[in-house]
Amino acid sequence: MPQKLYRPEEIIAKLPEAVRAIGISEVSYYRRRKGYRGLSVSQAKRLKELERENLRLRRAVSNVTLDGFILQEAARGNS
Repeated sequence: MPQKLYRPEEIIAKLPEAVRAIGISEVSYYRRRKGYRGLSVSQAKRLKELERENLRLRRAVSNVTLDGFILQEAARGNS
């Protein structure tokens, strides 16, 4: 059975209805579409895992850097 080819006007007209049906704004829809375009479900999950790991590592590095600055300041004060 051949698939129906939708004209761009039909797609544009139906998009707001679909967005309302899933309960998000059009801006959110386009932002998410841009972020996940072309990814499979497993790739999207892996991307989220990597983003969480990256955030955790950034926090760890910033804490170590902050500790280093505090130690430098303490050493300057003792001299």
